[in-house]
Amino acid sequence: MSSEMSMLNNVAEKCQLSIIVSVYNVEKYVHACIESIYHQNLDEDIFEVIIVNDGTRDRSMEVIQDLISQHSNITVINQENRGLSVARNNGLAKAKGEYILMPDSDDLLIDKSLSILLEKALESKADLVVADFLEMTDEEIKCLDNVAQKYLKVKEKTGEQMFLEDLNPRQCYVWRTLYRRAFIQENNLTFIPGVCYQDVPFTHECYLRAKKCLRVSRLLNVYRKGHASATYSFNKKKAHDLITVIAGTWKLRKIEGLSPAVLLKLEDDVFTSFSLLIYFMLYGMKDAKERQEIFQALRDMVPDLNFSNGKKQKVTWFLYKCSPRLYFALRLFMKSWTPRPNFE
Repeated sequence: MSSEMSMLNNVAEKCQLSIIVSVYNVEKYVHACIESIYHQNLDEDIFEVIIVNDGTRDRSMEVIQDLISQHSNITVINQENRGLSVARNNGLAKAKGEYILMPDSDDLLIDKSLSILLEKALESKADLVVADFLEMTDEEIKCLDNVAQKYLKVKEKTGEQMFLEDLNPRQCYVWRTLYRRAFIQENNLTFIPGVCYQDVPFTHECYLRAKKCLRVSRLLNVYRKGHASATYSFNKKKAHDLITVIAGTWKLRKIEGLSPAVLLKLEDDVFTSFSLLIYFMLYGMKDAKERQEIFQALRDMVPDLNFSNGKKQKVTWFLYKCSPRLYFALRLFMKSWTPRPNFE
């Protein structure tokens, strides 16, 4: 038994990277995603792939069965459909790698892009290693051949610097980052279960708590754009999810030692989420009673929410606080002047 335990410990010590992929209704894309993981110039004995079957209702697991059979470093976790947040949390709980990568199952890793990032991560012991990505349609991906990489630049930053200089609140993409697993564990970082937009508070908290980060000019992912927007619909559940995300991000202001500049940007980022909520309600919710319920839920969940950075925020917040109905009526009046959002 002791030799068996020793062997297991050796395997755990050798595992440098855990790649967690949540799978739900992506049979058209998932094979290419998993296949791209094995085009990275990485020996299979130094990384593991954790596939979380989130109760998929299509043939996603069937179409990747050949890859599961071919590669001994793949582990499959089966769960009832509980959403991406729970799937990722369950994958994180099982992971053994020193670093974590969480690609989306309908996207791709660019060939031979990951090995250098992992090398830099292991050398530096950085909490976060953030890479670049491409956005492409299905048709563009079909023509994708060799991707020309830029000259490799690696810039070390603190988490605060990364937050102030690099975090776009509309692009809180988890899949572009290598996370040091010990950093995730030490800070008890998890995804809020059961909500959409879960990347937003998770990414903000990671940046705010990280001590050492690397910003690397390396294309890692191909983000598949356009295929989800046609079927997306905004509803009451998604509105409540977005309120939960606003609350989860707003409470990060209580982290000790945040500078005034960080607090100001954090307020701006939450205002972005608030504006997105209003924007989606304009196009996705026609029932006035439902809209009132959403406004009340926001007040109840984030009673201390306040925006005061600049004239736009001050006017918006004054109108919202004084009369949500009047504020929304004004936004409806202006609706014809604004472009329809992409709900992807």
